[in-house]
Amino acid sequence: MRARVRAPSLYVQVLIATALGILVGHLWPAAGVAMKPFGDAFVKLVRMIIAPIIFCTVASGIAGVSSAKRVGKAGVLALIYFEVVTTLALVIGLVVVNVVQPGAGMHADVRSLDPAVVASYVKAGTSQTVGGFLLDIIPSSVVDAFARGDILQVLLFSVLFGFALAAGGSAVRPLADWIDKLAAVLFRIVDMIMKTAPIGAFGAMAFTIGSFGIGTLAQLAKLMACFYLTCAAFIIIVLGTVAFWHGFSIWRFIQDIAEEIFIVFGTSSSESVLPRLMEKLEAMGVERSIVAVVVPAGYSFNLDGTAIYLAIATVFIAQATGTPVGLGRQVMLLMLLLVTSKGAAGVSGAALIALASTLSATSYLPVAGVALILGVHRFMGEAMAVTNLIGNGVATLVIARWCGADQAARVRGVAASA
Repeated sequence: MRARVRAPSLYVQVLIATALGILVGHLWPAAGVAMKPFGDAFVKLVRMIIAPIIFCTVASGIAGVSSAKRVGKAGVLALIYFEVVTTLALVIGLVVVNVVQPGAGMHADVRSLDPAVVASYVKAGTSQTVGGFLLDIIPSSVVDAFARGDILQVLLFSVLFGFALAAGGSAVRPLADWIDKLAAVLFRIVDMIMKTAPIGAFGAMAFTIGSFGIGTLAQLAKLMACFYLTCAAFIIIVLGTVAFWHGFSIWRFIQDIAEEIFIVFGTSSSESVLPRLMEKLEAMGVERSIVAVVVPAGYSFNLDGTAIYLAIATVFIAQATGTPVGLGRQVMLLMLLLVTSKGAAGVSGAALIALASTLSATSYLPVAGVALILGVHRFMGEAMAVTNLIGNGVATLVIARWCGADQAARVRGVAASA
C-alpha cells in the first residue's frame, strides 16, 4: 500500500507562496500587479469574521467570569502596559533614527514633491483628534459597528453585553451557551479561511514587488535596514526581557505562533491572524476573558511596530528634507506620537494616515515628505505588522500573569522559559 504523502505545514506553504510571489513580481511585474485581488480577498475574508468572533469571545469570556473586577482590572492593567511599552518603542525608534540618520545627505527638495500623491492620507488624518478618537469608540449603532468591522466599537458593545449576561444569571444561561456554540462554529470558519492563506500571501507579495520593484528597496536600503533592525532589537531585547521577567521564553512563544507570523509577513496585516492569535492564546492556558479584552484592545492601543515606524519615518523625512529637529522639537514630537500612534488599524496602510496626521499637526515638518517613503512603505509594513502581532501576544500573557488568569502550568508548557 502506497504511503500517503503528507502536505507541508501551513507556515511552510505560506513561506513558499511568499517566495513565489517575490519571483513573479520581479520577473513579470504586470502579472504580479494583477495578483492583488488574491491578497485583498484573503484579508477581506478574515475581516469578515473578526467582528462576530470578538463579540462571541468577549461576551462569553466575561459572562463566564465570577467577578467583574477581574475583567476591569485586566482592562486597566492592559492600558497601563500598552502606554508604557509603546512609549518605550517610540523612544527607541527616535534614538535609533538619530544615531543612524538614514535620511542624512538626501537633500530632498520639498518643492519637487507632489502633494497630490499623499493628499488622501492627509485628508484622512486631519480628523484624528483625541476627542474625536474617544467619541469614535462609541458606535452610532450596534449594526453599524459590526457592518464596518470597527474593532474598538465592537469591543465596547461586547464588553457591555458580557457584563449584562453575567448580571442576568441563570435566566440568560441558555443564551450564553448558544454564544459559546456560535463561537465554536466561527472558529471552524477561521480554519477554513486559513487554508487559503498561502494564496493570499502569494497575491499580496507579487503585487508589492510588481508595483514597487526590488530596485525601490535598494534606493532606501538604509531606511529599511534601520527599521527592520530596530523592530528585531525591540522584540529580542524589550519583549524578550518582559517575557523572561514573567516566566516564559520569547523564542518559544515565537515558535508557537510561527504560522501566524508568516501569514502576517506575507499579507502585511496583523489583522489577518487576529482570530487565530486569540485561539492560540487560549490554548496556551490564558483565560478567555483576558484574551477577549486584551487582544482586541491591543490592536488599537498596543501597536509597537507602528510606534517604531512613526518615530523613524517622521525623523527620516525631517533629515531627508533638511528640516532641523532638535531635542526640544523631538520631545514635543514624542508627545504627539503618543496620540497619533493609537487607533491605527492592524492593516499597514493605516500607518500612512497616522504619519500624515503627525506631520500635519506640526508647523515645521512637510506633509508632502510622506511621498519619500511611499515606495517602501509596504515593505516596512511587513515588519511593522509582525512586531505588532508579537507585541500583542506577549502583552496578553503578561496581563494574564498579573491577573492570575494564566493557568500557570499550561502556560509554562506552551511558552516555557528557555
